[in-house]
Parts: sequence; C-alpha cells; structure tokens
Amino acid sequence: MSYQTKIAFLFVAIGASLWGIIGYFVKELASIGYSPLQIVFLRAISAFIFFFIWIMIYRPALLKIKVRDSWYFFGTGVLSVSFFNWCYFTTIQHSSLAIAAILLYTAPVFVLLISIFVFKEKLTWQKLTALFITFLGCMFVSGIFSGNFSELSWTGLITGLGAGFGYSLYSIFGKLASKKYETLTISFYTFLFAMIVLFPISGIYSSETVAFDAHALAYTAGLGLFPTVLAYWFYTQGLKQVEASKASIVSTVEPVVATVMGLLLFKESVSFIQITGILLVLGAVLLIQERKKKTVMDASL
Repeated sequence: MSYQTKIAFLFVAIGASLWGIIGYFVKELASIGYSPLQIVFLRAISAFIFFFIWIMIYRPALLKIKVRDSWYFFGTGVLSVSFFNWCYFTTIQHSSLAIAAILLYTAPVFVLLISIFVFKEKLTWQKLTALFITFLGCMFVSGIFSGNFSELSWTGLITGLGAGFGYSLYSIFGKLASKKYETLTISFYTFLFAMIVLFPISGIYSSETVAFDAHALAYTAGLGLFPTVLAYWFYTQGLKQVEASKASIVSTVEPVVATVMGLLLFKESVSFIQITGILLVLGAVLLIQERKKKTVMDASL
C-alpha cells in the first residue's frame, strides 16, 4: 500500500471519528429545547458559514462551479445529508435507537452494490467478508441483542433502510464530484443545498422555537465545526484515493467512537458484547486495507 493510500485511509478514519462525536453536541442542543430537524438545520447552516469563511480566506475561486454539475451537490446535500437525517429521525420515532442504528449502518452494503455499477469496482471475497464482519460488529455495538424487533413497524423498517441508502449516497456522489472539484468546494455546496432544503421543513423560524442564546450558539458552532466541517473535509479528501466501498466500511468506526465517547463523557456502560463489536469493526477496517504482496527475490536468498 502506497504512502498516499495510507494517508487517504487515515483521513477517512479521522472524518468518521469526528462524526462519532456528534452525539455530544446533539444532546446539548436537545436539552436546550431544539427538535431533531432543527438541530440538523443548525448543523447545516453552521457548516455552510464555516466553509464559506474558509474558502474566502483560502481561495475564493473555489466557489466557482459549472451549473450543469449542480446535480453532484444536490446528491450530497439533499439526497444524502438531508434525506438520511430525515429518515433516521423518523425511524427513531417508530422504533428503538438500537434498531435505527443498525438499519442506518446498512450503508456499506448499498455503497458496495452501487459502486459495482457506477465505478466498476470489483466484488471480492475480501470486501464481502469485511462487510459481514462490519455489519455484525455494528449489531454488537448498537446493543441490538437487547432490543425487541417486534417493536419495528413497516414505517420504521422502510425509513431505516432509507437512512442507510441515503447515508451511502455521500460516498457515491462525493466520489464523482471529487473528480472535478476540490474537497472544500464539494463540502460548501453540500451544506448550501442541505440548508436550503431543510429551512422550510425544520420549523426553525417558528414562534415556538426556543431562544438562541450564548450556549446554543457555542454548541451550534461546535456542531458545525468538528463533526461536520472537519469531518466532511477529511472524509471527502480521503475519497480521492480510496474506493467508495472501502471508504464506507472504514467510516463505520463512527459508532465505535460514539460508544467510547459515551463511556468516557457520559459514563455510559459498555457491555462485553459491545466491546466485541468494537473489535469486529476495527478488524474489518484492517481487513480491507490491501497489503502489497512481498516481492519474490532471488531464489537463492
């Protein structure tokens, strides 16, 4: 594996890890009184502002795109970010958090299947094995074995799979967009499109919305910067050197990070089964990293 590829895998892992800390900011904003959709909108507008400032300081020319390429960002911002968040929160309302999480992490399966047709990626036993281990690991980490599948309605099942599908689309559209545009451009327009779509449905402008005080501003800024701006930048940057299917599998370290964060910051208990899931997910990440075969040297050596 080349040095550039190793760095790309590291970037994808860093991005996914930053996604894993999103729960901290979401919990704090929810405790203030914001609804799930309002938090998603606050995330989008905060990220949009940060990306805009970054680009204006770094290189304003990155704001230029061709109108005919807008469909890339409609894909990442609306079909992926906005759609998967809506599906995910709907699933939570119709089932348990454990079931919603497991359905969300069907994303690597969708990425693998779509990548076969879009990017002509090869379906290898290595990928299939890694996918199986990842899915099993996510089941353990989410605590699904303590849940009750009888609580899952058809609405929850359909929106849950929709969340997984929407989540997977960022890898697909992000990979396509990265062939023409730099990471900052992709991220900026992703959240511009997401912000525009989420504004009318979030109810953030409603008179019933809680006051936006200093605490809300601080948590919104943190939500937009760490698990959003930096996370998407690292992940999209990594996609330039990593196959979309592999990047999606690496990104499943997110629930692992979320579990560890819950243990350290919120004193949540972690069972033996969840620890086993963490090890399985990390094992799958290592499995998909292709290693160069040792070169056979002189037969006399």
